[in-house]
Amino acid sequence: MADETKATDAGQRYAQSLFELTIDNNQLTQVEADLKSLRVMVADSADLRRLIDSPAFTAEDKAKGFRAVAAKAGFQVLTAKFLGLVALNGRAGDLMGAVTAFIELSAKHRGVVTAEVVTAKALTPAQLQGVSAAVSASLGKVPEISTLVDPSILGGIKVRVGSRLFDASLRSKLDSLKFALKRA
Repeated sequence: MADETKATDAGQRYAQSLFELTIDNNQLTQVEADLKSLRVMVADSADLRRLIDSPAFTAEDKAKGFRAVAAKAGFQVLTAKFLGLVALNGRAGDLMGAVTAFIELSAKHRGVVTAEVVTAKALTPAQLQGVSAAVSASLGKVPEISTLVDPSILGGIKVRVGSRLFDASLRSKLDSLKFALKRA
């Protein structure tokens, strides 16, 4: 699977449109919280990832699924409509990129730097504080940190701040070694 959290042009446009609607309707904080919850749900649920990625589901099926998830999670009406629209327009594959782009737009609007931290296992509070201090020292600002657990990286850490990625994952190091061995 490609990096589904990177916004495509379409994902960026959807995020920008939603962002403008949330500003106009004074719902930025609520919709951002919904989308952060959705990101965690997708990371935790293979079924939800399958709904997003599988071509076996029609756009209508995906829209129904997203509406059900939104209703069950108690999302804002605007968030639910956004999810349904993305699915009905055949852009479910762009959804997670749009979510990431929206969160970045929101953070920029609030003057905050966000950092996405991916680890193979959940971080302890002490580890999270250490990562936050390191990112803060590097950026000169205290970041808002969101964490994701991705066992496929095997170990280490990945930190994304805006378009910059620091990848010290074991998976990345193994891939580099494999590439170097192929060239030898």
